[in-house]
Amino acid sequence: MTSRQAATMEPAAPASEAVVRPDVLAERSPKPSMHPFNLFAIPLGITGLGGAWQAARVTLHAPAWPAEVFYGISAAIWSVLLVWYLAKSFRSRTKGHFDKELRHPGTGPSASFIPLVGILLSSHYIEYNKVFWSALCLFFIIALTLLGARLLALWVTGGVTLEWVHPGYLLPVAAGPFIASIGFSTMGWPQVAVAAWGTGGFFWLMIGTVVTVRFMAGIEMPDDLKPVLAGYLAAPATACVAWIVIRPDGSGIIQLGLTGILFMMILMQVVLIPQYTCLPFSLTFWIFTFPVSTSANYGIRWLGTLGVSGSDLISWALVGLATAFVLGIGIRTLVHGAPAKRRR
Repeated sequence: MTSRQAATMEPAAPASEAVVRPDVLAERSPKPSMHPFNLFAIPLGITGLGGAWQAARVTLHAPAWPAEVFYGISAAIWSVLLVWYLAKSFRSRTKGHFDKELRHPGTGPSASFIPLVGILLSSHYIEYNKVFWSALCLFFIIALTLLGARLLALWVTGGVTLEWVHPGYLLPVAAGPFIASIGFSTMGWPQVAVAAWGTGGFFWLMIGTVVTVRFMAGIEMPDDLKPVLAGYLAAPATACVAWIVIRPDGSGIIQLGLTGILFMMILMQVVLIPQYTCLPFSLTFWIFTFPVSTSANYGIRWLGTLGVSGSDLISWALVGLATAFVLGIGIRTLVHGAPAKRRR
């Protein structure tokens, strides 16, 4: 090789910086269902179910205990998982352990589950002690904001390739601000709630466009990540709930437009059911529970504003279906974990 040829050749990229296809990286990395962040989808889904029963309590005069039970179970699981994860992180000898996990292109956005559950729980318990739980809710909103900013900086500086982009990317920067808006409304800050809702709407449009382009380009998603398609439903569901909390009358062009979008996303998920049923069960199925419960939450609230005949019956059906779905995933999780225990 001549010196001129050697000078014109580009240096080889370091192995750590090479772009790896999702299906190849999936073989080298832990399964998404086993990733610590994805475990927090369990308390998130149970919290969503508590929100649906809270809506039924206000709109249908349902008893208070189902909502309190589900919120209590969620708080217990979330606390145990958080202590376990923090202890695991402290024991790790890897420098920047959390940042490394945050950089995982498949499961990194799932880190938002941790503050999202914190916001939902604290905003619920504000009715018992407004000062304490409002301060805690604000803390989790700030944590979510910083986390979202960190993820956005990672994404726009080449930290992820288009092959890895999926609807789960909507959770920290779109659904997250919508949930923060609910927290601000509960704390009694309506103007800030509108600002948070607008932030979520902006990133819903921006990130949602990128995610849809990724799929329309024909880039196939690994089976382990297909449950995150529920992120398409999580964004409009949380947007609808946040807006009806801001404007409780349930009327107006924005509310009706959001309802139409949510209905279309629900239909899309229904069409995808045959694909979901072909997937082997894993803990990532808990990702479905929060969008389903939050959609039921909104349906109950919105139907309560219409005052039409049969709305109560439909609302009870919604909360019943959401409860059956979440409990079904819970039972399936216990059954799924039993063989593993027997093998040990």
